[in-house]
Amino acid sequence: MENFINDWGLTVTTFLPMVGVAVMLLIPKAQEELHKKAALATSLLVAVMGILILTQFDFDATGQLQFAVDHIWIDVINSHYAMGLDGMSLPLVLLTMLVVPLCIIYSWNHFPEPQNPKAFLILILVLETGMIGTFMAQDLVLFFVFFEVVLLPMFFMIAVWGGDDRRYASLKFFLYTLFGSALMLVSFLALYFLSGSESFVLSDLIAAVSSNGISRTAGLWIFAGMFLGFGIKVPMFPFHTWLPDAHTQAPTVGSVILAAVLLKLGTYGFIRIAIPVLPEAAVEWAPWIGLLAVIGIIYGALGCLAQTDMKRLIAFSSVAHMGFVMLGISTLTDFGINAAIMGMVAHGLITGMLFFIAGSVKERYHTLDINRLGGLLVQAPRMGWIFGLCVMASLGLPGLAGFWGEFPAILSAYNPGNGLPVTTFRVFMVISALGTVLAAGYLLWLLQRAAFGTPKDEFAEDPSITDVTKHEWISWAPFLALIVAIGIYPNLIFRVTDGAVDASLDDCLQVNASELTPEQEEALGCASIYDLGEISYHEVEDHEEHAAGE
Repeated sequence: MENFINDWGLTVTTFLPMVGVAVMLLIPKAQEELHKKAALATSLLVAVMGILILTQFDFDATGQLQFAVDHIWIDVINSHYAMGLDGMSLPLVLLTMLVVPLCIIYSWNHFPEPQNPKAFLILILVLETGMIGTFMAQDLVLFFVFFEVVLLPMFFMIAVWGGDDRRYASLKFFLYTLFGSALMLVSFLALYFLSGSESFVLSDLIAAVSSNGISRTAGLWIFAGMFLGFGIKVPMFPFHTWLPDAHTQAPTVGSVILAAVLLKLGTYGFIRIAIPVLPEAAVEWAPWIGLLAVIGIIYGALGCLAQTDMKRLIAFSSVAHMGFVMLGISTLTDFGINAAIMGMVAHGLITGMLFFIAGSVKERYHTLDINRLGGLLVQAPRMGWIFGLCVMASLGLPGLAGFWGEFPAILSAYNPGNGLPVTTFRVFMVISALGTVLAAGYLLWLLQRAAFGTPKDEFAEDPSITDVTKHEWISWAPFLALIVAIGIYPNLIFRVTDGAVDASLDDCLQVNASELTPEQEEALGCASIYDLGEISYHEVEDHEEHAAGE
């Protein structure tokens, strides 16, 4: 079994959902129960593979690629079928394996109109392959293919099973993400040709850039292309406008998958590809990333205060929460990127749960208009208490996962990486902290309006408003357990990610420049990074010696 996992584990895990798709294509459309069972069985088999991989994973070597596979894929362009798993990708892969079967269970008895469970479940399984493959891919062409695989299933999920404005929302989602992907692909090609790399494998590209070098201007433009491609996927301000529309119109499980996993493809691209390959360009772009991140935090919070639709409010909260993730990434530090990965996982669990609850509320009340809601604690007390717990987690209450997704990201801005303007990032820290106050405002306002008080007259005697069902309990319980478990013991994530993050960052971003001698600085080759930001320690020292001599 160990040899099987080492040689075939990642491949089987990635493509097993497509086997399920092939089986379902052979089953007649009318046999809906069989389709449900086939999709659920497939997703559970993927989860079992994930557990087997987890048992073989070496937690003492999280910075190394494990279960690695590397074979020539497209010889003419030197693209490899290169897959691997380390501490940065493992939490996100496991999150994907958790979300998909729980979404299938949630949908069991209430597929959105126009029904058709066969097509709906096939799209979910295709999404699973794309998401897992993106987190495991170690070749840029392969990464791009998996990155794009998720585009069409989500487009059709919104366009066919979405709300009244589904066509507008789906087209907007498709065009935005396609535009970003095009820029990302151009950046990948430019990186390959200008670096002189032998292949598109990530390790080869990093080595080629390090040894051969890329001009400063080219590096900045290549990073800018990646910045736009990944930033639209996050989405960062001002590229966020597709997200509220997509979330509002998407069916419930579409919103859950989008919030829990798909948004993380963009942030993962930053920490896996952009920063490790082009650390010098990252230093120049980092203050702008940080600026857009804090604008997103404040803008997202203010946008929430203006909403009257529950799903749209939760969507705008995602803009704010992903701002905290990007703030951590922009610091270019071990601490900041660890905080960002924690933020990805925490946001996936908490916001995924909030969209689950929003879907269940709409199913019962047939509206998500906050002004028409109220008394959830009276009519469905268990759902009301779960909603309250998720709201507290989302606003960052200590003891729940959301706290570790926000507080470390804010704290990381106090000491950004070498070459970054310290004062600027400390201003970012203060502004982002104010964002948490606004988050408490809009989330508590939502909780008060939707859960407290007495039910509105139009719903007071409605017999269809019931408490949490069996399928809802099954699909929600793992989310709730992890929100609490990670909140109490955040080392569940940090222990896994720390080694991998440290291994991915350029040494020049992590050493203390003020403690290096000029000879050590020259040996590391870090001058180009130090000189991009504030004046380095040695420049200050030389200036003082010169002034004293005069």
